[in-house]
Amino acid sequence: MDLRFLAAGSADAATGAMLVGLAVIIAVAFLFARLAKSIRQPMVMGEIVAGIALGPSLLGLLPGHLTEAVFPADTRPILQALSQFGLVLFMFGIGYELDFVHLRGSGRQVTLVSLGSVALPFAMGAGLAVLLFPWYDKSQLSTHGLLAPALFLGAAMSITAFPVLARIIAEGGMRRSRVGALALACAAVQDFLAWCVLAVIVVIATASGLWSLARMVLESGLFVVLLMYVLRPGLRRLLREERRWTADGSLVQVVLVCGLLLSAWATSEIGLHAVFGAFAFGAAVPRDRVDAAAPQAAGRIEQTSLLLLPVFFTVTGLSVDLGRLGTHGVIMTVAVIVVACAGKFIGASASARISGAPGREAAVLGVLLNARGLTELVILDVGLGLGVLDRRLFSAMVVMALVTTFMTGPLLDRLGPHEGTRLATLPLEGAEEPA
Repeated sequence: MDLRFLAAGSADAATGAMLVGLAVIIAVAFLFARLAKSIRQPMVMGEIVAGIALGPSLLGLLPGHLTEAVFPADTRPILQALSQFGLVLFMFGIGYELDFVHLRGSGRQVTLVSLGSVALPFAMGAGLAVLLFPWYDKSQLSTHGLLAPALFLGAAMSITAFPVLARIIAEGGMRRSRVGALALACAAVQDFLAWCVLAVIVVIATASGLWSLARMVLESGLFVVLLMYVLRPGLRRLLREERRWTADGSLVQVVLVCGLLLSAWATSEIGLHAVFGAFAFGAAVPRDRVDAAAPQAAGRIEQTSLLLLPVFFTVTGLSVDLGRLGTHGVIMTVAVIVVACAGKFIGASASARISGAPGREAAVLGVLLNARGLTELVILDVGLGLGVLDRRLFSAMVVMALVTTFMTGPLLDRLGPHEGTRLATLPLEGAEEPA
C-alpha cells in the first residue's frame, strides 16, 4: 500500500511539473514569436530562439538551476514524446503540401539550380566533416567510421526550409514573380533529394551488417510501393464525392491522423526515423480528394502541430549549450556558417547564371535558398538520435540554422526590388507555412 501510494504521488508530481513546464514553454514561445514579428522576422524563428533560451544556454546560466527546476528529469521523457508527436504531425504537413506544379515550363532550369544548390553544399559539408572529425567527441557517436558523419553533415548543409521560404516569398510579394516561383520549385526538389539522402544515411548508420542493410532497403522499398500503389488508390476510392461518409470531415481527419501515425510507426520499425513515415504518408495522400471532402482536416492537423512544435524547440534547446562550446566549438560554429552560406549561395546563383538567369535574379535565388529554419532542426534531431554528430557540433549547426534564416530578409532588402516585386522584409504571420 505504501509503495503504491508513493508511486501515485510520484506520478502526480511528475504530471504537475510537466503541466507547469508546458505552460512556461507556450508562454515564452508566444512572447518570443511576437518579438520576432516586431523585428520583421518569421514568428517561428522567435519560437526556436525561445526553446534555446529555456535550455542551459540562457536559463541554465541564471542562479538556482532554473532549467532543472522548470524541466525536471522525470518530465523530460514526457516532453520528448510530445515533441515527437508534434514533429510527425508537422512532417505530414510538409509531405502533404509538397507540390511540383512549379516545375511546369521551366524543368531544365529548376533541375539545374536544384542539383547545383544540393551538390555543392553537400560536397563542402562532407569535406568539412572530414576536417572537423578529429574534434568530434567519439563517445557521443554511434559509429566508429567517418562515412556516416560526413554524409550526414553534407545532407544537413543541403537542406532549405521550404515552409519558411514559402512564407518569405508570399509575404514579400514574390509569389507571382519568376524568381519566387523558381525558388519554391527548387526548394521542393532539393528538400525531396535531401530527405532521400538522409534516409540512405539512416540505413547506413543503423545497419549492423550487409543482411541488415539489405533488409532495411527492401522493407523501405516495400513501404513506398504500398503507399503509392495500394494506399493512395485506396484513399482516392474512399474519398469519392458520392460516398456519404466523406461528408463527415472529422472522420476524414481521423483517417489521416491514424494513417500518418501508423506510417510513422512503420518506418520506425524498419529502422528509419518516424518522420520519414509521416512525410511519405503526407506525400502519398491524394490532396485534391481530401481538400474536396474535408478541406479543414489538414488545417486542423497543422494547428495541432504548431501548438506542439514549441515543445520540440525546447527539447532541442535542452541539448544546446552554447556556454560550453569552447575554442573548438566556436571554430566549428564559424566554419559551418561560412560553409553553409558559401555552398548554398554559390551553388544556387552559379547554377542559375549558367541556366540563363540575370545576375540579380541569380543572387536573389541564392539568398532565398540559403534559409534553413525549422527543417534543419528536424534533420539535426534525427542526426543526434542516430549518433552521427556530437552535441557540440549539434549546437553549432543550430546556430547556423538560425543565422542563415535571420539573414535572408535583410539581404533581400539590400538587393532591392526585382522584377517589380517588393523584397523588403515583412512581418510574417504565423509559423512556418505551409506545414
